[in-house]
This record gives sequence, structure tokens and C-alpha cells, in this order.
Amino acid sequence: MKGFVFHGPGQSAWEEIPDPAIKEPTDAIVRVDSVTICGTDLHILKGDVPEVRPGTVLGHEAVGEIMEVGGDVRTVRPGDRVLVSCITACGRCRFCREGGYGQCRGGGGWILGHLIDGTQAEYVRVPHADLSVHALPGAIESKDAVLLADIFPTAYEVGVLNGRVGPGDTVVVVGAGPVGLAAIATAQLFAPERIVAVDIAASRLEAAKRLGAHAVAEVSEDPEQLVADLTDGLGADVAIEAVGVPESFEMCTRMVRPSGHVANVGVHGKPATLHLEDLWIKNVTITTGLVDTSSTPTLLRMAAAGRLPTAQLVTHTFPLDRMEEAYDVFARAADTGALKVVLGGQPHEEIAVRAT
Repeated sequence: MKGFVFHGPGQSAWEEIPDPAIKEPTDAIVRVDSVTICGTDLHILKGDVPEVRPGTVLGHEAVGEIMEVGGDVRTVRPGDRVLVSCITACGRCRFCREGGYGQCRGGGGWILGHLIDGTQAEYVRVPHADLSVHALPGAIESKDAVLLADIFPTAYEVGVLNGRVGPGDTVVVVGAGPVGLAAIATAQLFAPERIVAVDIAASRLEAAKRLGAHAVAEVSEDPEQLVADLTDGLGADVAIEAVGVPESFEMCTRMVRPSGHVANVGVHGKPATLHLEDLWIKNVTITTGLVDTSSTPTLLRMAAAGRLPTAQLVTHTFPLDRMEEAYDVFARAADTGALKVVLGGQPHEEIAVRAT
């Protein structure tokens, strides 16, 4: 088969690789129908995630068909159409028993496209299949469902739930990329008073407005002053960091109010300064996290009911064998207008974001 292989920082290729095979009785082999590219994949290519070894197939999100299962798999069978979660869960370790699948110590956690070969290929081996793939209702198209493998549960769990968004809150989302936009969409489930989006790209801020942001600001427009003006100088109740650079994290800590929450979602490759000389007295809660995907079944039901703007985030689609071109388009989002790139689905002619 063919897959997209990481060969070291700045080096990758769509090339021929061995077919995957069942290694453990809890494995499943999935034929990939739709796959997408994550901002984390770009971090890997930059060398920000040194645990990824050269020779690893990238990708941790996919929709496909079960082709083969190990003898211990009970919840899916060949022919089933499934969502491959970005997180693998053994179901038996302490963290899995508490629903903390992202911290699985039984051979799971974030392993696809990280510690083992991932989903950006024609086929993928998924360990611990009973808890790591989800049967898909027919109402959800593959190109839409693939957004529930990572960005929606990440935004919802690590951003909105960890940030404790509540009714009447002022929520600032720094970074209006795919995860930031999903945070804007899911924050509205908790009836905040206002959502403010901050980004460097005007096109992404336009998308943020269409998805429900009440105010937007480019970084050069002094978003900290905007938040102060909107809150009578108090600051945001919740600041969600969805970029992964020191400047965006430090901006969030300056914009949050006393007793507020900073929810870091971005993947950081460099140290950020924690200004405890300012924060120690403010009762601020800062959370970090890798998604657990414990919310995926709920989000799947909501998507099937038309309650999540999944398809509306997909701006570009490609066949699988144009993986390298898709990476280029996604990496140059400021120039291409890319939000989410899906491979294997039918092309969208334009973005159609549901008004709120």
C-alpha cells in the first residue's frame, strides 16, 4: 500500500510501504476512506514532537471500513463503517477506568501517527479496537465524520470543558484555526454572553464570525484592549489558547480575569514564560491536556442530529494520493484560506457555515 511517511524534520513523502497486519488479538485493520491533516502533524514535520521516529506513517484521524479484526474484538466486525479515534484506549489501566484515555498506560493514548504508524495511508492497524473505533450512523458522511476524530473532541474537552465555560461568560479563543473554530462552535452549547476570536488571518476571523463569534480582532489590533473594553476592565472568564506558541499563551494569561480559567489546547514546541509575579495573586486556573475522546459518542449523536458544523469547516478535499499537495495547502493556510483539509471525500465548492 501507500502512506505518508515522516523521514525527519522537513522530510516526508507519499510512498509505498508494507501492508499492516494483525499483531494482537485486540487489533483491527481499517481501509481508510477519509482522512485529514492536523496542526499537530505540522508540528511533527517541524521537529516539535521528537518522539516521532523517522519512518513513521503520520495521521491520527480517519473514517473507514473494518477489513479484519483480531480474535478478541467484540464491538465491530468486517464491513462496519467506523470512525478511527485519535486516541487509543486499552480500557483496563487506571486512567482508562477513569475515562482519561489520553493518558492510557496499557499501550494506548496518542499512539497513531506518533508512536506507531498512523492513518494517512490506504490501510491502518488500530490497536484496542473495541474502545478506539466508533461505529458510524449512516446519516453522517465520511468527510464530515472525520472531524470528530480529533478537532471537535479536543476543542470541546480540552478547551470548553476544561475552561469551564458557563452561561453569561466572556470567552476568548486565541487562534481561529480548525480547533479554535470548533471551540467557538461548542462553547455556544453553554450560553456564554460573548465569544471573542483572535487570529492573525482575516479569513479565519471571518469564519469565526460565521460560526458565532461576537467580536474578532487581529493580533495587530490590540485584542487585549478589546477584551478589557468589552468587560469593563475585568477580563475574560475563559481564555482558550489554540495556537501553540509562547506569545498566544502569554496573551491568554494577560486577558483572563481574576478567578478565571486559561485552557491551553495548542501543541507547544517551545517554552512559554509563566508570569507568576502577576498571576500568583489572581486565583487563575491554568489547565493543559491531551484529549481523552470520552465525549466522542455524544458528539457523534449531536453531529447526526445536525447540531455541529462539521462539513462547514472543510474547505479543501483531495484524493489520498495527493497527500503532499494537501499538506502544502494546509501549511499555507494564510495564503490558501484552508481551514480543514480532507482527503478521500468529494470536493466542497465553497464554505457554507450555518448562521447562529
